[in-house]
Amino acid sequence: MRFLPPLMLMLVLFSLVGCQQADQGVAPVTASLILIGGKILTLADGEPDSTLTAVAMADGRIVLVGSDEEVLARRGDTTEVIDLAGAVVIPGFIDSHCHLYGLGKALSEIDLVGTRSEADACARVAKAASQSRGTGWLEGRGWDQNDWPGGSYPHRDFLDAMVGRRPVLLRRVDGHAAWASSEALRLAGIRLGSPDPDGGKILRDEQGEPTGILIDNAVDLVNDIIPEPDRKELHRRVLAAIDHCLTYGITGVHEAGVSWKRLQLYKEMEQAGELKLRIYGMLDDLEDTLERGLAQGPIYTASQMLTVRAVKLYADGALGSRGALLLATYSDQQGHRGLAVTPDDHLLDVARKAGQAGFQVCTHAIGDGANRLVLDLYEEVLGELNLSDARWRIEHAQILHSDDLPRFAELGVIAAMQPAHCTSDMDWADERLGVNRLDGAYAWGALLDSGADLCFGTDFPVEHVDPLAGLYAARTRMHADGTPAGGWYPEQCLDGLTALTLYTAGSAYASFQEDLLGRVAPGFLADLTVLDTDPVACAPADLLSAEVRLTIVGGQVAYRKE
Repeated sequence: MRFLPPLMLMLVLFSLVGCQQADQGVAPVTASLILIGGKILTLADGEPDSTLTAVAMADGRIVLVGSDEEVLARRGDTTEVIDLAGAVVIPGFIDSHCHLYGLGKALSEIDLVGTRSEADACARVAKAASQSRGTGWLEGRGWDQNDWPGGSYPHRDFLDAMVGRRPVLLRRVDGHAAWASSEALRLAGIRLGSPDPDGGKILRDEQGEPTGILIDNAVDLVNDIIPEPDRKELHRRVLAAIDHCLTYGITGVHEAGVSWKRLQLYKEMEQAGELKLRIYGMLDDLEDTLERGLAQGPIYTASQMLTVRAVKLYADGALGSRGALLLATYSDQQGHRGLAVTPDDHLLDVARKAGQAGFQVCTHAIGDGANRLVLDLYEEVLGELNLSDARWRIEHAQILHSDDLPRFAELGVIAAMQPAHCTSDMDWADERLGVNRLDGAYAWGALLDSGADLCFGTDFPVEHVDPLAGLYAARTRMHADGTPAGGWYPEQCLDGLTALTLYTAGSAYASFQEDLLGRVAPGFLADLTVLDTDPVACAPADLLSAEVRLTIVGGQVAYRKE
């Protein structure tokens, strides 16, 4: 991958500096934190080196990786020494596509993940309604009609029977569809004859009445009238999301869509020392955010805990709700090709302005039609602006036409992918696409073979936060129970080292931070994850029971399993 050359140069420079210090008699740096008795997967020099058992950290960076004896020579009177007792140190997990605030919000809402039927989901709503004792909005997330008998969308009548005239909005697991109660529709002005918004769809029954299901931009018709939480609640949700991530060994996130209001909160939290993991932010595609953000320019904080130098756009919806834009019709809905949720001219205009302002462009594209549209747009704008090393990204890149697959490498476009999307979708993807389009579905192996750069994440709260589950999905393309036997299109499976690299160094490269993050090497920021299992050498199934022992950010223990 193309992030290796600057890394090797950096390591040589640090080696030279170390030699000069020795020659000049300069005392080596005393460590503030030392880990000993472990196994260190540096990801810096190919295969793991069994002689590396310890790491020394000072001033937020790694100062030495070596044997216990070598590293303990950096101990001082105030150094904390942790004996890992054989645990494994890896570069901290960096989730390259997620929704940090969305996770905090989901943690405070009705959890509908794993519901097995419409009745099951409604029962959780009824329980929440009885506990809240009010008449205000009820919000939830996580249902997936593909997991329910018959696979049909639910109806507002079921919610009404549970909550009466209370407004309810329940987002589908992917966030690209929602299930609303009759009162929520009434408050939003959605009724018989209401038109579909651009890039969205209001599902209707045979009489033309809204069923309560809203697709893509139609969700905003209701979402936009729900009162926003105050700053105290926003703050609480962000802190809850950060703490949740740290328990899973995540030391950094790329947040896909940050509003101007939330950006100000992040800046305040960074200045107060409250960001306990690193945030690489993508500005959302709202007029106020873009106008102010692009005028201000990229943000780089001295602490390096907050960086904002990217813009998030949307080309289409999601496959599960048939909003992904396809080149040909859906196999299970003839005549329907999905939704282009943003006008082409707007995508082109924002990409051009973002590129001129020094921002990376990251565009959500799931269907093969959307991916081709974005690749065409990138090719035009990158050529026009003559940008070098732009590292523009396509977020998800789930369904690709064979003609478009090599274009990622040719254009220098990064595919930001989420392995868990494959294992979530594979049971019904053939119904949506037919077998002829599955060769280009979740094709991370083929993309790597073509020379493309990739990074991995989860898209939480769409998927579970746990990176270890993502590593399992990348290596097996199977459910946790081992089905389907041999994996779904197993030729796309990755080996353990490659999968881990994409969740660490690959994500660092995708954010222009490959000389700071993603390796366990002197000079790199001391962001480390300590596991009880070797994620490279273990059997894939062992990843599902592996545990995080420590999460270290900037040389500070941010999470410790008691």
